[in-house]
Amino acid sequence: MPFLLSLLVLAAMIFALIDIIRRDEHEVRHLPKMMWLIIVILLPLIGTVLWFTLGRVYPEGGVRMPRPAARTVAPPAPVARRETRTTEEQLADLEREIEEERLRAELARRRREQGTAE
Repeated sequence: MPFLLSLLVLAAMIFALIDIIRRDEHEVRHLPKMMWLIIVILLPLIGTVLWFTLGRVYPEGGVRMPRPAARTVAPPAPVARRETRTTEEQLADLEREIEEERLRAELARRRREQGTAE
């Protein structure tokens, strides 16, 4: 059991040392990085606990765990718009368009005749 506890303290100390070395100066509180390194080396258990409680700057909201990439669901294939009008309604609309075009042509012809008559 003491061997396991010693191994755990050693692992925590190594983790703290690596963390101290990788931090920028502005991410270290209360003491310079070199002092934190010396404290953790000379007092492994207490230094490690002090480093993680007092010396390290944590991001806002605590430690952030990386989120797994969100699954992207392919949008459903576009559905062809179905015509809701009946065949009779479509034919009636077509006849109205033809009649409207005939009336416009007649109106244009009359304007041309009226313009040449003056």
